[in-house]
Amino acid sequence: MIVASKGGADEPPAWYLNLSAQPQVEVQVKGDRFTATARTASADEKPGLWKTMIAEWPAYDEYQEKTSREIPVVVLERA
Repeated sequence: MIVASKGGADEPPAWYLNLSAQPQVEVQVKGDRFTATARTASADEKPGLWKTMIAEWPAYDEYQEKTSREIPVVVLERA
């Protein structure tokens, strides 16, 4: 998962717009490189995913408070 926060800016980060237009991506986490499909988490699944992400980076809640834009969580599903 990745969070399209842009620090709480009112517009989404450019990379989020790119993923929305072209969801096929290549991801690298340390030595693990793989292809994946990016999708925005649904309204039903986002609350649980958001809790996971703020456990890693609590500032995401602060970012959400700065903007009226709903900050998306992007799920990267390994191909």
